[in-house]
Amino acid sequence: ALAFSLSPLVLLWSRIAVSDALFSGCLAVALLLFWRTWAEPQQFWWPGWAVLGLAVLSKGPVALALAGLTLLGFGWRQQALLPLWRRLRPLPGLALTLAVSGPWYGAMLLVEGRPFWDSFFGYHNFQRFTSVVNEHLQPWWYFLPVLVVASLPFTPLLGLGLVRGLMATTTRSLPPSSSLRSFAACWLLAVLLLFTLAATKLPSYWLPATPAAGLLIALAAQDGVARGGRSQAKAAPDRWFQRAQGLTVALSGLLAAALWASPAWIPLIDDPEMPTLPGELLASGYVLRAALCFSLATLAGAWFWLRTRTPGPGWLLGLQLPLVAFQLLAVLPMWQLGDGVRGRPVRAMAAAAAQLARPGEKLAMVGILKPSLHYYSRRVVLYEGTTADGLANLSDRLRSERRRNLEPSSSMAAPTVLMVIDAATAALPHWRSLKGAPLFSSGLYSLWRVERGRLDQQASSLVRTGKARVSWRDPRPERY
Repeated sequence: ALAFSLSPLVLLWSRIAVSDALFSGCLAVALLLFWRTWAEPQQFWWPGWAVLGLAVLSKGPVALALAGLTLLGFGWRQQALLPLWRRLRPLPGLALTLAVSGPWYGAMLLVEGRPFWDSFFGYHNFQRFTSVVNEHLQPWWYFLPVLVVASLPFTPLLGLGLVRGLMATTTRSLPPSSSLRSFAACWLLAVLLLFTLAATKLPSYWLPATPAAGLLIALAAQDGVARGGRSQAKAAPDRWFQRAQGLTVALSGLLAAALWASPAWIPLIDDPEMPTLPGELLASGYVLRAALCFSLATLAGAWFWLRTRTPGPGWLLGLQLPLVAFQLLAVLPMWQLGDGVRGRPVRAMAAAAAQLARPGEKLAMVGILKPSLHYYSRRVVLYEGTTADGLANLSDRLRSERRRNLEPSSSMAAPTVLMVIDAATAALPHWRSLKGAPLFSSGLYSLWRVERGRLDQQASSLVRTGKARVSWRDPRPERY
């Protein structure tokens, strides 16, 4: 559990409001239930399929692809495809998965129709796999460094566990209950294979592999002596394990050194959305807390490594406990600090808009787009980008867009619009020409009151001269 929860990828994405963490958790539970059904025939066959339905609900049919690849690889690796098929009963199992996930998809198709089909299945599943979207083009080997970083500082143990999982003796000489290492290796490789083949690649795509990586790390740590386990408890020390152990301690030490040196590199952080972050981070002392935790982990790991010739899982726990403190004493406070620096100006904009808005006055945000403005303001926000098209779109949307809690209005009925705009966007000629009246500013953002008549006039001029076109009605799978 600690090998999984201390993954840098898990620490990061577990605090981001996206479905990847829920999907990875549901898929992990489903796959572990499948393995348990294989390892213990007296177990019910259906729980894994029911939980797989929840994974399909959270992210779509990619759950079926990952589960199928894992089980096919495992069955082939164990030379037991037919016995695995009989034990897991995939035909009634898939029917149960469909019964769990199907009603919601059916309801969405009834309510939303073709747009839901085209967006969810066509764009977010098929198109993301077959073509590059949002400029997320990466080389074929992209997930190899992600694998390394996502398991730090335990990557050497992961490598050892993966190799031994792939080299593990098949079921002809070992009972199914001893096949967890091989199952975890097939699970990790299924994620690696599927998303390496995908045209669009993102770090979060590796999340479904992190539970498998945690299993491989923990199982490798139990190999304190040469392969053979308890029956060879008096055998010579496992040299490969000792090398992986030493590399893990060394990586922990390198991370500690990098964190102690943070006053040299933190000032190099340049994020226009968080200009004060480097100073606040250095002043907080949180990074030095992190350095202390990694130093303690390094010392504990080195002590076990040097003092114990045949260490067991207690060595791994000794290294992990300071990293649990790292999460509590450094990661959580740093996350709250970063969220405050990034989110504070947006919250201030939302409060100012609520206080200064006139009756019927709409709210727009242009340039840097923050969905959290909608959350904090509790009202519809019209989002547009930095280009001249964005200005033309905003003018047209104010006049003609109709949806829940948004009615079209003329410049006579609603002569002004509130606009949240960042400094870089405000400097562009087509936005600067609006001559918005500044009402409030916080961080990068300013709140303007813009005359609708001037906005419409500028939009008309840009469209007439061919510098912009009204494009907001064009099909666009990802829009706020």
